[in-house]
Amino acid sequence: MLKSIHPFDQSVIDEFPLHTPHDIQAKLDKASLAFSLWKKTTLVQRSEMMLRVAAVLRKNKEEYARTITWEMGKVISESRAEIEKCAVGCEYFAKHAENFLADKRIDTDAYKSLVAYQPIGAVLAIMPWNFPFWQVFRYAAPALMAGNVGLLKHSSNVTKCSMTIEKIFHEAGFPDGVFQSLIIQNTAIESILESRIVQGVALTGSESAGAKVGALAGKNIKKSVLELGGSDPFIVLEDADLDLTVKVATQSRMQNAGQSCIAAKRFIVHEKIKEEFVERFRISIEALRQGNPFDEKITTGPLARIDLAEDLEKQLKQSIQQGARIVTGGERNEGNFQPALLDHVKPGIIAFDEETFGPLAAVTSACSEQEAIAFANASRYGLGASIWTTDRDRGERVAREVEAGSVFINSLMKSDVRLPFGGIKKSGYGRELSEEGIHEFVNIKTISIA
Repeated sequence: MLKSIHPFDQSVIDEFPLHTPHDIQAKLDKASLAFSLWKKTTLVQRSEMMLRVAAVLRKNKEEYARTITWEMGKVISESRAEIEKCAVGCEYFAKHAENFLADKRIDTDAYKSLVAYQPIGAVLAIMPWNFPFWQVFRYAAPALMAGNVGLLKHSSNVTKCSMTIEKIFHEAGFPDGVFQSLIIQNTAIESILESRIVQGVALTGSESAGAKVGALAGKNIKKSVLELGGSDPFIVLEDADLDLTVKVATQSRMQNAGQSCIAAKRFIVHEKIKEEFVERFRISIEALRQGNPFDEKITTGPLARIDLAEDLEKQLKQSIQQGARIVTGGERNEGNFQPALLDHVKPGIIAFDEETFGPLAAVTSACSEQEAIAFANASRYGLGASIWTTDRDRGERVAREVEAGSVFINSLMKSDVRLPFGGIKKSGYGRELSEEGIHEFVNIKTISIA
């Protein structure tokens, strides 16, 4: 049985029986049959159903938002925003998939040459708990619009979210077997990837999980897309607008209780303004209100599991032992971790070198623009980054030197359905969202007619 536990008070919400090997095979067979029919549907038909998914999401937004908050502890306002983002994503791919998947004519010596984009089969998604709806929909909307079918292995602590998402696709009219949730342990993933029915895998999760799944995919010659950890730099140059910078810094680090791969984690600040930035950042962090995530006045909920809060506490204490200084926060009460700010963080200190997955901000002083870039790139991760300067040309120049899949200048680092999303280095490979995302799980087929 998998238990669903409310992070705020550790109460048990629900229990779910694991699928047996027989259940899993039955779902694989159902996916195979569904694909044989789904790939023949027109893009107009798929679009109509995907738009109905968006309508279902909006109609039941409050119910789905409460499910998110119950299972992983996100404050209720953020849960509502997550549901709306899913609806927008579905509408985007419903509208643009036909253009993204249209045949591309190529001039060659042949009578006619073209590139066609065709579905490949069942795509397994291994998804995390921190954005339990959005992470799924940003994979499912393009994959299904491309004519593939989906199998979801969600994080065990958000199984209710997983089952709810399957029901949403069913309510929107998707045929049986086009999208299915698997209630399984991680040990069942290998046999699923070995199945000829599964032709690709998308994983969002930790670096260690990505390494294991990437190896399994390679062993079985299956396409994989990995969106892994991040230790995103937030570079504040000496000409930054500090009012805006501090406001967004707080949002970027503390939203979702800091539990985001693309949250700003390393705040690299020019030494000329570092002291003022730290003081303003401290005041902004201390103004946050932590508590019951269903309380509309609360800004920060608990971490999703007690073990995650314990891990973050260890990282904080070890960083202080290594020379970092605590400015504010850092107290833990079970899964509740008080938003914290560290100063004097340098390479070699855990808060700089490792991903910190929770409400812990680490400030590093840089003596110049080039040192700030060097610090930003001194990480094994390369998911996202943001740069703060009143000189946009300077910001773009710095952005081109920062090693990351996405760089935002004077704005929050975020996933935008219109823009490709993914990382480099240990943050993974492949892209989600936009035209690049829908092309990840298709057969890019050359057709040449002499």
